[in-house]
Amino acid sequence: MAGSRSPFKNPFLKGFDERLPILRAVHHSMTAHAYPKNLNYWWNFGSIAGIMLLVMIVTGLFLAMHYKPSVQEDTYGINQAFRSVEHIMRDVKGGMFLRYMHSVGASFFFIAVIFHMFRGLYYGSYKAPREVLWILGCVILILMMGIAFLGYSLVWGVMSFAAAEVITQVFTAIPILGDDILILLRGGEDVDDALLNRFFALHFLLPFVLAGVVILHILTLQTVGSNNPLGIDLKSKKDTVSFHPYYTFKDIFGLALFFTIYLAVVAWAPERLAEAINNQPTDYNLPSHIVPEWYLLPFYAILKVFTWDLNLFGLVITGKQLGALAMAGSLGVLFMMPWLDTSPVRSGRFRPVFKFFFWGFVLCCLILALVGAQTSGEAFFIPTPFGRLPLGIDAGNGFVWGSTQQWGVLFTGYYFAYFIVILPVLGLFEKPKQLPASISEPVLA
Repeated sequence: MAGSRSPFKNPFLKGFDERLPILRAVHHSMTAHAYPKNLNYWWNFGSIAGIMLLVMIVTGLFLAMHYKPSVQEDTYGINQAFRSVEHIMRDVKGGMFLRYMHSVGASFFFIAVIFHMFRGLYYGSYKAPREVLWILGCVILILMMGIAFLGYSLVWGVMSFAAAEVITQVFTAIPILGDDILILLRGGEDVDDALLNRFFALHFLLPFVLAGVVILHILTLQTVGSNNPLGIDLKSKKDTVSFHPYYTFKDIFGLALFFTIYLAVVAWAPERLAEAINNQPTDYNLPSHIVPEWYLLPFYAILKVFTWDLNLFGLVITGKQLGALAMAGSLGVLFMMPWLDTSPVRSGRFRPVFKFFFWGFVLCCLILALVGAQTSGEAFFIPTPFGRLPLGIDAGNGFVWGSTQQWGVLFTGYYFAYFIVILPVLGLFEKPKQLPASISEPVLA
């Protein structure tokens, strides 16, 4: 677009665009850039995630105006951080709605990104030439997890304190430097004002870093082009449409449905996705059962299932170190997806065996989330509207058949096997279905 003429005829728009070509870039993206004509509603979650990021930044800015990052207690023995959150909820006009927009918005932001990533995994959106696009998406996920953890800790309720205490302790698993990193992160040996101020500063700053990575993600998408449900390259202009009006109205419809559900939860069930115990100020004692936010549960399950030490040729790796390595590896392996999947076919539509293992992977993530929410020593169960459905039996003498520990180890193994073993091997032996000649062929048919 450099050196091109302004597409606007209006004198004001033309003059502005010739001096700062932002409008020209938007116009190019909306009308001139070619998009595949067969994108379905799974592609809506990318734009929904972008809107949710904007909602989170705006609501967060207003909340920061009233928040006080201090663990010092008032005359009633309640820390000032928790008290400031209560002040927002009770005294600030519209504060309750604003706070729930932000806290529930975090969950719905993750819902949009999770659907967006699983769509990419199914349709092969990580394959060439979109490797960098996928890597930037993984960076976005990690930043979101860090920002969400930091924000959850700011409440300084019972579970917030426990999360800050436990997660910062994970850094001690790093050999030699672990204790020094812990001191640097906490600003001392204890979890107090220094740590909370660090968390608040990072929670305020990192969303803008996230926004910058999102912009890079969008620019990369504009460069390499969007994938499509068939996973085949564009052959001609017949395979494409402009974003406006075809996908703008489709996105508006999807966004309206998404926000209807989101605002309904904000209005009528804002605490259903959170732990009720976190509505109590911390007494600086760890609760018997620590549960992070639901979107962190699969990775928390991988962290906590390793309770034994590993002796590797005289080198002893503790259970804490194994858990930290596994949790880091569960995120790191996502970056390697473009090279681990050896199949020449992108879309799962044409890979019958892949579909079976993919849905097994989806089930694996759900099971790990349930494992992360349950106590390790108890029999594993699945919650239903009619109560718990036990999938384990207490055999007595302190042993449980089908405990959450055993289920966690089993599905942690499948999680890593899916990336490291199944995808590389499957691509060598699976016989995919015949691909269509072009996007237009099945669309017109």
